[in-house]
Amino acid sequence: MGYASTYLAKATGAEVVLRDSIATRETYDSYFDYVSAQRFDIIFIETATPSWEHDKALIQRIKERLPNTTIAVAGPIATMGSRVLSEAPVDAVIKGEYEKGSVKVLNGARGVIEFDLLTLQEMNSAPYPYYDSSIAYRYWDGNPRGQRAPHAQVWSSRGCPYKCIFCVWPAAMTGNDPDGTGRRSVRHYTADYMEGFLTDLVKRYQYRSIYFDDDTFNLGNRHTLEMCKVMQRIGLPWSAMCRADTVQMDTWKVMKESGCFGVKIGFESGNQYVVDQIVNKHLDLDEARQVVECIKGLGMSVHGTFTYGLPGETREQMIQTKVFAESLKLTTYQESGCAEIEGAPLRTLMEQGKLQAYAGASTAGYDRNSNGNAKFQILSRELKQN
Repeated sequence: MGYASTYLAKATGAEVVLRDSIATRETYDSYFDYVSAQRFDIIFIETATPSWEHDKALIQRIKERLPNTTIAVAGPIATMGSRVLSEAPVDAVIKGEYEKGSVKVLNGARGVIEFDLLTLQEMNSAPYPYYDSSIAYRYWDGNPRGQRAPHAQVWSSRGCPYKCIFCVWPAAMTGNDPDGTGRRSVRHYTADYMEGFLTDLVKRYQYRSIYFDDDTFNLGNRHTLEMCKVMQRIGLPWSAMCRADTVQMDTWKVMKESGCFGVKIGFESGNQYVVDQIVNKHLDLDEARQVVECIKGLGMSVHGTFTYGLPGETREQMIQTKVFAESLKLTTYQESGCAEIEGAPLRTLMEQGKLQAYAGASTAGYDRNSNGNAKFQILSRELKQN
């Protein structure tokens, strides 16, 4: 949303404001008073399955107060297309990343606006994303361990070529691949773009650490090593969302030497069959274990992520995941229930019953819950029972 805000302003000359009411802990009354006073011509709202019921009601209340304001919806929920238009007083639905789509809406486009992603050149010539003092310090993730406040959460790339069954963003936002059979693009910001962006950001907001929240930061040695050089010049501690198997072992050492204090790594399951045949992650768990030992040996923290209740996953396989997670001796790790969100292959599986790329996934007995935390609480209680 920050990128779309500045892109839209530059492309059209319109006055654009980004308002993150969650980050500022704003009340509903305060928000409605604000939009009623400002009387915006267009309001863009990003949403997804877990919050759609709430957001439909929110959109209805906005429309009641501002009947002449155009409402445009973006985010993973946009893969529902015409259904969104029928369920809420929405004028436009933008599929995928929405810089170009927002310009089209401002220029009069309505209805379902199809995918129109930025080219690599357009991405690297776009203005830096929107920040202001009211929200710049409001974002915080304590993992991986070692963050210094205030810290900035940034992207150095867009997209991920891997096709995990539950993963939404690469399937629905940086690509159009709801069944896991399409090609997924990865676009990297250049070193020059990132150095300029981070230098400007740190100067304006005095951040003390940087977190790269890419879909997958370390896709290949070249980009990773280029970003290490950038971070050496920026001179701040940093961390990133990574895979265990996409860089050479020596690259972890270079990351450490350039200021990287920790990484997040997705394992998803501790059972190789589940990883291969249900998640379709293409990750060797034995290799991942060796990488964790290497990273920790360098003095970096490792935060692992695991999910439970995958389609076709057995109770025994979930127990194996718990055992595997504990055996890695990670600095920290998180567990969640597998959430079904619009746009991901998991939703397509539920609609079609079977997907070629996910041979082990089964709809039989699957809990179709879009609330991962609630699902995990139920599963946790079941796993503790004999």
